[in-house]
Amino acid sequence: MSGIEGKVVAITGAGGGIGEASALLLAERGAKVVLGARRADRLEDVARRIGENGGEAAWIRTDVTRREDLAGLVGLARERFGRLDVLVSNAGVGPISPLDDLRVEDWEQMIDVNLKGVLYGIAEALPVFREQGAGQFVNIVSTAGLRITPLMAVYAATKNAVRTVSEGLRQEAGDSLRVTVVSPGFVHTDFADGIPGPEARAQTLGTRDRIAIPPRAVARAVAFAVEQPDAVDVGDIVVRPTAQD
Repeated sequence: MSGIEGKVVAITGAGGGIGEASALLLAERGAKVVLGARRADRLEDVARRIGENGGEAAWIRTDVTRREDLAGLVGLARERFGRLDVLVSNAGVGPISPLDDLRVEDWEQMIDVNLKGVLYGIAEALPVFREQGAGQFVNIVSTAGLRITPLMAVYAATKNAVRTVSEGLRQEAGDSLRVTVVSPGFVHTDFADGIPGPEARAQTLGTRDRIAIPPRAVARAVAFAVEQPDAVDVGDIVVRPTAQD
């Protein structure tokens, strides 16, 4: 199946930011979207807007640190629309801080959400894709993994771990599955809200407000990967502001 129209796309972290923008854009282009995130009110709002614009959407509360929630997301796609063509693993957290702060619980949260959440999605979607003989993983990583900077060590490590897993998955996938990683730079989202240190949070917000690109710019990259013919695998896309170092 080429193009976007008619494809069933499940998206984690779909309640805001890149996930929301991807859901809206893919639905505009004819995809049937299945939305997952922790905040049900946001999912309901996104699904309502898609429906009002003539699209099709289903949603289910999804905490990607729980494998059973990913099973529910994939199961909803199959129950409602009969199949799953694409899983966009977008959910992520970034409580960045200096390693000297020893915020071990924040480190564990980033590992649980950013890495294990993607692995749980693979565990649930891969057997479905094998059964169908087709499917695509789109994993949202970060330019933080391409240029390591202070405060970002653990966050970047989780994103680079996903990059590594994605490449291994691509090599194992054979000629019927596709794997894409998208690395956004500064995007105008609420990422900074999760940063515990006031100075780091203020610095991140200042940079965001000065140079960040809109979430829809990243959504267009996701759509580009999804719309390619079945035999074309777009492996890696970097999307960042022109002003970003």
